[in-house]
Amino acid sequence: MNPRLVVLCYHGLSDTWPDDTAVTPADFGAQIEFFLGRGYRATTFTDALTNLPAPRTLVVTFDDANESVLRLGAPLLERLGVPATIFVPTDYPDSGRLMSWGGIDRWLGGPHEPELECLGWESLRELAAAGWEIGSHTAGHPLLTEVDDATLARELAESKRACECEIGSPCYSLAYPYGIADNRIVRAARVAGYAVAATVPITPVTALPLRWPRVGVYRGESARRVMLRAQRRMFGAALPFRRP
Repeated sequence: MNPRLVVLCYHGLSDTWPDDTAVTPADFGAQIEFFLGRGYRATTFTDALTNLPAPRTLVVTFDDANESVLRLGAPLLERLGVPATIFVPTDYPDSGRLMSWGGIDRWLGGPHEPELECLGWESLRELAAAGWEIGSHTAGHPLLTEVDDATLARELAESKRACECEIGSPCYSLAYPYGIADNRIVRAARVAGYAVAATVPITPVTALPLRWPRVGVYRGESARRVMLRAQRRMFGAALPFRRP
């Protein structure tokens, strides 16, 4: 049986970048078309969790706001009529710095370094005007389980504030860096004012509004394999939730 709501998690799109999270544009297109062809209707992350629009709903999310999302992903999604949600590490847009944290900093200084360019705020506003949701991915993308309470609160509050200031609309959603959140982090997200937040769990979990499981999509995966993993990812979900 197909799951009622599928939330996919992408990062960069590239034909040449060999990072595990860099899906080729051809595979990306095939995956989205696979779900649409099976009756899924696409919407943004917050809308899906607060007002499920269809018996089968697809949410396409991107973590990190890589430049390739606008260049390679947005035109394809526009053609298919699919809005997406992009989660932004707000220290990076227009900073003049490449994104750098554990897991991607190994690409600095090499031929794939340009893949670490973050979208600027003007580009993000263009996506918002086209129907995309702009959510928070914290300010600096730390592993939140390793920061103290004050840093955790600051990362969540400052990134939410930056999104709202730059985009000009409320920021309801958050994606936890590395897809990881424990109870302390979930409580802090609630205090910071987020309505919904996304994880990428390894094993099936109960879906909760501030700990919603996504299916991470990785290089070389077929659309059918992504669907199979979606079927195994979540149990016990109740929809919809009310946004504040």
